[in-house]
Amino acid sequence: MFLQPRNLNRRSVASFLLAFSTCVLHAQAPTAASLAKIVDAHYNHLQSLQAHYTERYQSMGLDRSETGTLTLKKPGRMRWVYDSPAGKLFLLDGHSAITYTPGDAQATRIPEKQLDDLRSPLRFLLGHTELAKELDNLTLTPVSAGVYTLSGTPKGMQQRLHSLALTVNAAGQIQTMRIEDTDGATTTFTFTGMHENIPTTDTDFTFTPPPGIPILNGTNPI
Repeated sequence: MFLQPRNLNRRSVASFLLAFSTCVLHAQAPTAASLAKIVDAHYNHLQSLQAHYTERYQSMGLDRSETGTLTLKKPGRMRWVYDSPAGKLFLLDGHSAITYTPGDAQATRIPEKQLDDLRSPLRFLLGHTELAKELDNLTLTPVSAGVYTLSGTPKGMQQRLHSLALTVNAAGQIQTMRIEDTDGATTTFTFTGMHENIPTTDTDFTFTPPPGIPILNGTNPI
C-alpha cells in the first residue's frame, strides 16, 4: 500500500528536477552581447594559436575546398600554409600580406592597410577585440548544446560583405567562420585541433623567397 504514494513522490521529484533544470538552462543561455564579450575576453588574452583549417568556397555552382595549418600570433601576425598545392602560403607579418605558391615566378606583397582579403575578419581578433563594435546588427543563434553562432555585418565592409557568422563554444573559441559576400558567394573556415598559446618566433612569420623568386607589390590577395 505504500508503493504507490512512494512512486508518485518520486515522479513528482523527477518532474520538479526536470522543470528546475530547464529553467536553469534557459536562465544561463547567453545573449548576443554577453557571448560576444566572452569571445572578446578569450581572444584578447590569447597570445598565439595554431589550428588545422578547412576553407570552403561556394558560388554559382562552384564548390571548392582547401585545407592547411593556420598559426596566429599577436600583434597582428598570421601564417596560412596550404596542404594543396603543397607549400602555398599566405603570410601577414605585421606590416604586409605576402602570398606565394611554389612554381610561381614571383611572390606578391601588399601593405597591410590595403588588405581586403577574406581572412580580414579573423585578423581583427589579433588585436583588441570588441565584436559588438566590429559587427553591426549582431545576433545570436543556438546551434547545439553550448555552441552558438554570432552573426553581423563587419563595419566598413558593407559594400562587399553581407554577413560574418562566427560559430563559437561557451568558452569563446571560434569553431567556424562563415563569410557571405553581397553577391551570394560564401567562404567558410572550419578550425579543428586548436592549440593555444604555443611557442612561436618572429621567423615563423617571415617570408624568405626561394632563390631567384622576387617579391613584387601587387593587388589584393585572393
